[in-house]
Amino acid sequence: MSNESLANLLREERRFEPPAELAANANVTAEAYEQARADRLGFWAEQARRLSWSTEPTETLDWSNPPFAKWFQDGRLNVAYNCVDRHVEAGNGDRVAIHFEGEPGDSRTLTYAELQREVSKAANALLELGVGTGDRVAVYMPMIPETVVAMLACARIGAPHSVVFGGFSADALATRINDADARVVITADGGYRKGSASALKPAVDEALTRPGTENVRNVLVVRRTGQDVEWTEGRDVWWHDVVERQSEEHTPEAFDAEHPLFILYTSGTTGKPKGILHTSGGYLTQVAYTHHAVFDLKPETDVFWCSADVGWVTGHSYIVYGPLANGATEVLYEGTPDSPHKGRWWEIIQKYGVTIFYTAPTAIRACMKWGDNIPAEFDLSSLRLLGSVGEPINPEAWVWYRQHIGAGSTPVVDTWWQTETGGIMISPLPGVTATKPGSAQVPLPGIAATVLDDEAREVPDGSGGYLVLTEPWPSMLRTIWGDDQRFLDTYWSRFEGRYFAGDGAKKDDDGDIWLLGRVDDVMLVSGHNISTTEVESALVSHPSVAEAAVVGATDPQTTQAICAFVILRGSAAEKEQDELVTELRNHVAKQLGPIAKPSRILPVAELPKTRSGKIMRRLLRDIAENRELGDVTTLTDSSVMELIQKQLPASGGGDD
Repeated sequence: MSNESLANLLREERRFEPPAELAANANVTAEAYEQARADRLGFWAEQARRLSWSTEPTETLDWSNPPFAKWFQDGRLNVAYNCVDRHVEAGNGDRVAIHFEGEPGDSRTLTYAELQREVSKAANALLELGVGTGDRVAVYMPMIPETVVAMLACARIGAPHSVVFGGFSADALATRINDADARVVITADGGYRKGSASALKPAVDEALTRPGTENVRNVLVVRRTGQDVEWTEGRDVWWHDVVERQSEEHTPEAFDAEHPLFILYTSGTTGKPKGILHTSGGYLTQVAYTHHAVFDLKPETDVFWCSADVGWVTGHSYIVYGPLANGATEVLYEGTPDSPHKGRWWEIIQKYGVTIFYTAPTAIRACMKWGDNIPAEFDLSSLRLLGSVGEPINPEAWVWYRQHIGAGSTPVVDTWWQTETGGIMISPLPGVTATKPGSAQVPLPGIAATVLDDEAREVPDGSGGYLVLTEPWPSMLRTIWGDDQRFLDTYWSRFEGRYFAGDGAKKDDDGDIWLLGRVDDVMLVSGHNISTTEVESALVSHPSVAEAAVVGATDPQTTQAICAFVILRGSAAEKEQDELVTELRNHVAKQLGPIAKPSRILPVAELPKTRSGKIMRRLLRDIAENRELGDVTTLTDSSVMELIQKQLPASGGGDD
């Protein structure tokens, strides 16, 4: 599809009805909304019955001490049993649980029966290493099956895990080990990324020299790449030495529904990372239900692939716990979408017959930049549903995704949720909702969300403000690990009695919700709230722009000035830069109005991104305001910032 055709499609058709066959056979119908509205707690009690409980809960929600929720608290269950054993007992042991694809091209398949044996052995190994109920285990791993096995083994013995993304530095790892007081670290010699072996064990060794990590007794190491590693006798043990010799039998113990399942750290605007605590019964109920509903999963026939890393909450909820609780067959891929070639993802979808694909807008825009011809080389006809997660998706990327990956007919579910919410909160339902490019649209059944203004009043349709959640939900965070006051201050102080998500949003004329990004990504320009996402979408809708990142920089006249950093498509980079910048500024003004015209536009070769693919707008803001750069340790390539700074004199733009 040409850029002109894409633009025409966006103008002409703002809604896409569900395919008739999908609507006729959808897991969830419009009646779910009515059921949840009539009896919200009864609705969630029914969803909890999707799980296997050793003691069925009789109480759905204890909200006697808000905002500290207790869901299904008199129930008892084992999360790993729900994700593995019960499927084997139901006669589905031969069903594939995980198709693993390594970046170098190696592959492995684990059935549910094999997964049960591996998780049991790993649980026995952790017990041998002295890990007990309630002990924390840090997991610092590549995207390999042993990572999933390690997480489930922790859940099986009631040891909360703290998964740390394998791209984080030794200092970041040490901070998380220290805060959680982890007793064991599970890692690997390394993993494969962008065509080479990337070491992990050295970062663990360095982290464990930091103060506060003295309580780590053992480091359990998976051999993945065969790299040489330093070894501390008495502390370091090989996975193949300790796990492989264990018994394949392990009887899972039931734990209270409110027993901690995991701690996952997320960045704070100030201070140390926040350890988000999720517990067992409520979390598993919501991620299992939302995976079933939003992705319309048919476990007997679907092949599900979420491209996230398990180091992020998306990997926890929609690689490990949600899909496996539902008995899904899924793909686990180790590497990046462009290694060894830019068609790698589409090659994997073709190989395994993936039917449901869930990825991030950043990745979609990268694929757009690489060219329409690349996915066209592969058979993607198995796909029946596409999903988006991680940040607001611009309508152009949404439509490109549907057209070029989904053959112009596959529904796209744009999902909003957070580390803190645990599971999907706002999303179309694929068999029910007429979808709108770029909008997450409506809260799911059983979820209460709205948009408020500064005075805590609900905004009318057509207006914007702050996204809040007005009722507790099963997979909600229970607190910030070790810091209840920070939990209260961070999430519950802005609007009394409501959870403030930290995101801006608007309602369109139909009342559907459009996410505008973090509130610090909502710019105040001459008294007008302007979303960075909207300006980015306007820029990317221009045929010369492949990707854009927008920030607000302090301006004495307008409060904030709009500064844009753009990656140009192919031949556009050869244009006279001043002329192109003027053209882009006028394009944004035409799309959004003169108030949204960027003050500065800087064409750049790359944008600063974390290893999970998120653009680090904080660093771009530092550049726009001529400040010293903040922490760049989480960037994929910190040299990107040096390149951008060198290009600053060519920024162009104007003041009109």
